[in-house]
Amino acid sequence: MEKKKFNSMDIILFIIYALFGIFMFFVPVKIGDANTIPIDHITNLVKKIPNYNFVFGIFMVLAGIAYAIKTKSWQKSKLHSVFFVLKLVSLIFVFMYVTNKGPARIFDGDMLPLIWNGIMVSVTTIVPIGSVFLAFLTGFGLMEFIGVFMEPVMRPVFKTPGRSAVDAVASFVGSYSLALLITNRVYLEDTYTKKEAAIIATGFSTVSATFMIIVAKTLDIMDYWLAYFWITLFVTFLVTAITARIFPLNKKPQEYYSGKKYVPEEKKKITFSDAVDAGMTAFKNSGSLLSVIKENFIDGFKMALNIAPSLLGVGMIGLLLAEYTPIFHIIGYIFYPFTLITKVEEPLMVAQALGMSIAEMLLPAPIVANAGLGLIAKMLVAIVSVSEILFFSASIPVMMGTEIPLKFSDYIIIWVERIILSIVISMPILYLFF
Repeated sequence: MEKKKFNSMDIILFIIYALFGIFMFFVPVKIGDANTIPIDHITNLVKKIPNYNFVFGIFMVLAGIAYAIKTKSWQKSKLHSVFFVLKLVSLIFVFMYVTNKGPARIFDGDMLPLIWNGIMVSVTTIVPIGSVFLAFLTGFGLMEFIGVFMEPVMRPVFKTPGRSAVDAVASFVGSYSLALLITNRVYLEDTYTKKEAAIIATGFSTVSATFMIIVAKTLDIMDYWLAYFWITLFVTFLVTAITARIFPLNKKPQEYYSGKKYVPEEKKKITFSDAVDAGMTAFKNSGSLLSVIKENFIDGFKMALNIAPSLLGVGMIGLLLAEYTPIFHIIGYIFYPFTLITKVEEPLMVAQALGMSIAEMLLPAPIVANAGLGLIAKMLVAIVSVSEILFFSASIPVMMGTEIPLKFSDYIIIWVERIILSIVISMPILYLFF
């Protein structure tokens, strides 16, 4: 097949846009004491605006509820109806935050301030800002270029296109909210099928390395940081390769958002010129820089509106249930046989701590840290807290804010599968190295 010809200016712009997008999302830069990606630096700078967390947080929750009412989100499905009610519940916590009235426990650092400042405001700030720069990753051919090279790896291992490797990297070095923004954007463009989008969302949308550092510090395992990071990376993606092949993900339809059926591409030898051709063709078909940025920002801001009240309402309810009811301890018994047979120290305690992770991935770490357990138990909890991916204080509401076709039961089943698989896979590795 004859290769297409592209002019030199288009090629130069393609390279500049690609390198800029990679730099903004994937290259840590040290500014002051912070060593993180440029997007995170921008977000942190914005959050330093006086009273930003207070004013922006209130605005996003109220605007998010108004947007849900305007779009009649409760009519989409029963699950959307439930989340609409939970969004309304978030108004109670807005009132408490504004008036500083309510039970004293609510205002402790690991309750309302954690959800408000550490999760809700952080996520709803980084999504619109990130969406502006996301244009350089998704809008001008870079994903198509990478996708050609990664197809032979991603398709047989994870049953996803090569370009989904970008989602996985974006999560670990950036944010699951940004990765989900990428996934949703590409899904709506009829480039991921329903099955592929569901696998990517539930299998690659991990918390960032920044959250991993928080977990490692809490459990006092920073001396083993590199081992922790790489074992977690391996376990997370191995679990994803398995869950992609079992219920419910294996039953998701191989059709696109528009309803168009998936047609497998003919296997052929991949060359560098094929990747260039795919990337440059996408570049030529893209809109102007400003139009692509504008479209991405609107999508990102809409997502932020969708998830702001959910993050607050669902996150707080999850933390309160963990604090005042035995529900997560009961859930922990699901995992007890697996912590028992793998001979984890204090298997019931570890299982019950992991049961709390469905509410918030940071909850198990302080429980195990305060119990004074050994290194292997701490490492297991640290790994599983990341590899589980799904939790109600953040990642699930963010997924709910997308068009990715996942039901409530899907989230629960996949979460249970990921916890069990993570325990079974992690323990032999930990015994081998520690």
